[in-house]
Amino acid sequence: MKKKILAIASSGGHWEQLLQLKEAWQGHDVIAVATRFLYKTDIDAEKSYLVCDAHLKNYVALIKLAFQVLFIVLKERPEIVITTGAAPGFFGVMFGKLTGSKTIWVDSLANINKLSRSGKFTGHFSDLWLTQWEHLAKPNGPNCKGKVI
Repeated sequence: MKKKILAIASSGGHWEQLLQLKEAWQGHDVIAVATRFLYKTDIDAEKSYLVCDAHLKNYVALIKLAFQVLFIVLKERPEIVITTGAAPGFFGVMFGKLTGSKTIWVDSLANINKLSRSGKFTGHFSDLWLTQWEHLAKPNGPNCKGKVI
């Protein structure tokens, strides 16, 4: 049965790692959300949205990003939200959870010594919380099921 999946991440490494998971959503209706222009070769998505890039040091951009992601989640009503981070993924998981989506947070491969700030907070609200490093896995999450790269 086809699911509507929102795949959301910041550009750069977060986006590259999310693309490593695209086999998992083949055959489903995918809505891609990123902080840079998406090329058709990046992801086979039904729709794509461009959102602003934001971080904790720029509250105005964070508020704008929050509203952009909220609008997308309310408009698209995905059944599943999957992300590798950072700020766009945080808002995708939070708003997805509030609207009844199943949510998946895969912490970035770059966080070898500790979980990401957004992952530490968002993971507790995710239906599936994963780290790519065995030594960061905990009984109450995150879990380690391997690496995407």
